[in-house]
Amino acid sequence: MKRKFSRRDFLKTAGYLSLLSIAAGVGGLRYGMVVEPETLDVNEVKIKLPHLSRQFSGYRLAQLSDLHMGGWMDGERLRKVVDVVREQHPDMVVITGDFFNGPVWNEKLVCAADEFVAELSPLTADFTVLGVLGNHDYWSDAAEARKALERCGVIEIGNSFYSVEREGEQLHIAGVDDIWYGHDDLDSVLSKLPETGEAILLAHEPDFADISAKSGRFGLQLSGHSHGGQIVLPFVGAPVLPRLGKKYPSGLYKVGDMWQYTNRGVGMADLFIRINCLPEITVFTLQPA
Repeated sequence: MKRKFSRRDFLKTAGYLSLLSIAAGVGGLRYGMVVEPETLDVNEVKIKLPHLSRQFSGYRLAQLSDLHMGGWMDGERLRKVVDVVREQHPDMVVITGDFFNGPVWNEKLVCAADEFVAELSPLTADFTVLGVLGNHDYWSDAAEARKALERCGVIEIGNSFYSVEREGEQLHIAGVDDIWYGHDDLDSVLSKLPETGEAILLAHEPDFADISAKSGRFGLQLSGHSHGGQIVLPFVGAPVLPRLGKKYPSGLYKVGDMWQYTNRGVGMADLFIRINCLPEITVFTLQPA
């Protein structure tokens, strides 16, 4: 005889399902706060650039972004990031802004700056490390951020450029200062850049690609800022993205004739959680088109 599904059975089943939902929610929250932020994704990207000389074929460029020292990122976590970068054997390392977290340069950020210098100095001892500031660096204190970069050997190239030479051919890495606060000066950069040799632009905010691509001078722009949204939902994407990081929030895009790549960052700013959005180290292998 078939047993009827009683109201008591229904309530018991509903209770079990509720407990499972709560457990899944708690488990998902723990994963997003504890597991995923610590799981570094090394993303290898081969990219062809139209004006790259054959002398730079196979050149490896490692990108970090959005460390946010003084927030979730501390010295121990930064050491792990540096170790992973070193394992990639890059020719150069670039950091596309938000070295420090806001909102003010207080005692916590003074300590964070000391940790930053201590942990990043081994990287700058072995590799050329270039960087530009981001909006959080200005929000906290750009002058203090620059002092920390100088102390550990990071070469800041905001509104300037750095050239690498191989067998008489050059590769230029240019940078614009933070766009959010209006400190970018692309015209100044373009006036300084040599007319020959491939040029790559560092710009913290990725949506600047709509402007830089129109110059026709850059084969690639590298950015951060958006953190990929930090929380990415199935069929929805990232519900929350920052200003100047909405159009090109994560990964590789073609903007006109220029490539744009947005790195998801390794740190976090306000909400210390990542879901379906692993922290990222990107390693580009450059090839002539």
